[in-house]
Amino acid sequence: MKHAFLKALLAAGAIMIAWNCSDESSTGPKAPDYIVTSEAWILSADQDYVIYPPANGENFGIVTNAQGDQIGIFTFNSANSPIGTITDLTGQILYDAVDVGSLTVVQQNTPVYTITGPVWLLNDDSGDYLVYPPADGITGVVTDANANPVGYFNFTTNTLVALDGVTEITSVDNITDFPVLNPGDKFTKEPDPVIVESSSSEFVPGPESSSDIGPTPTSSATPKSSSSQPKSSSSAPKSSSSSGGSSYQIKYVNGGKSGSGYATRYWDCCKPHCAWPEHGGSASTCDAKGNKIGDKSASSMCDGGNAGICRSQFPIIINDTLAFAFAATPGGENNCGKCFDLVFDGGCKYDATSLHKKMKGKHLIVMSNNVGYDVAGGQFDVMIPGGGYGIFNGCSNKMGWGSQGSQYGGLLDECEKETGYNSSKYKSCLTEKCNKSFSSDPEAKEGCLFLATWMNAAGNLTHNYREVECPQELKQRY
Repeated sequence: MKHAFLKALLAAGAIMIAWNCSDESSTGPKAPDYIVTSEAWILSADQDYVIYPPANGENFGIVTNAQGDQIGIFTFNSANSPIGTITDLTGQILYDAVDVGSLTVVQQNTPVYTITGPVWLLNDDSGDYLVYPPADGITGVVTDANANPVGYFNFTTNTLVALDGVTEITSVDNITDFPVLNPGDKFTKEPDPVIVESSSSEFVPGPESSSDIGPTPTSSATPKSSSSQPKSSSSAPKSSSSSGGSSYQIKYVNGGKSGSGYATRYWDCCKPHCAWPEHGGSASTCDAKGNKIGDKSASSMCDGGNAGICRSQFPIIINDTLAFAFAATPGGENNCGKCFDLVFDGGCKYDATSLHKKMKGKHLIVMSNNVGYDVAGGQFDVMIPGGGYGIFNGCSNKMGWGSQGSQYGGLLDECEKETGYNSSKYKSCLTEKCNKSFSSDPEAKEGCLFLATWMNAAGNLTHNYREVECPQELKQRY
């Protein structure tokens, strides 16, 4: 619900008065009560909001809570205005008419943990946890940074569960790989990989990226200017081996489509919607061996013909935080040939696990070459071999592959059920199934493994999306 801003304005005014009376420098104090990864503004209202400046040449910055979890975005009214609006991750307005020029500026801080004995510091996208050694040889108590109990860690399965003893919070490969802290130790939380501001309205995702901007420490504070769900019916992407180097500049389309939603998956071998003449015929279509078919009226594999997905359209890994793929988008939206940047937020359409949380901040740029009339608004049905064949199945009689798993959800859906929904086993199960189902087709196998590796075996990921200029790697494969 949209709040009246009076309460926030009074709180901000109180901070500003205290700030002006302080002897500290104008760049602002450290903020020991907040997780702050670079300079940011603090708004105290119904809760404390940490507002970061634009890091990408656009007019918005992320908003986190005091614990460092992203909860929304701050959009400036214009390039030269310090006033803007806080919205949550669904787009709902929380506060409007927020003047960041009147707020306190805080710098990156070093969290201090309350520790009563030697502990492992387990830090991942789900949070920071202090894991104490097991008293019974198997299970250890887990607290947050303030020594509040949050759950238990099973040293046999390397899994952290909530206080109910059942709900999984996160899992790791080996807890002993994490740093050990003793009472009095301090640990600086490394900021997550960020997107660097480029010389134009482009973003450069990648592990090497670094942020070099912060709020201007003046009263103006002017920002810088410029699955298990039914899937659709059709085609797919190119090899998931790395391509094109370790970084890529993402160019957003001014006035392009944007919103939030979730990503499902499928691969049905049918001729894609965008390849049919009545839908523009702009997309390519190929036979089972990957040879392009010039006849735009050729029958689909799903109708007994030879026209289907081109093998050049398997997913493409650029680096650990960026990948390309093709996808089906909702019917009636006219998206053929358009591209969208899906930025995963660490959530899931249904029940999020540690696998989903570790996907937070990753970018998947998809090009629409198919339409799914069973695809909902904001949903992108990503083309991944072994992802499930949906309503139609053109693969079984043409491709010579093994089992494609469940009709809706594919091989990963089978793994979820076979492991009793134990997410710590999804990757190994899916890897085994990909190797077996595509043993005679190395390229398709790599495409299948994309879900197990880059996508962390996480299904139905939630995301925010924006329309972008299409990468050359996708255009030449379209």
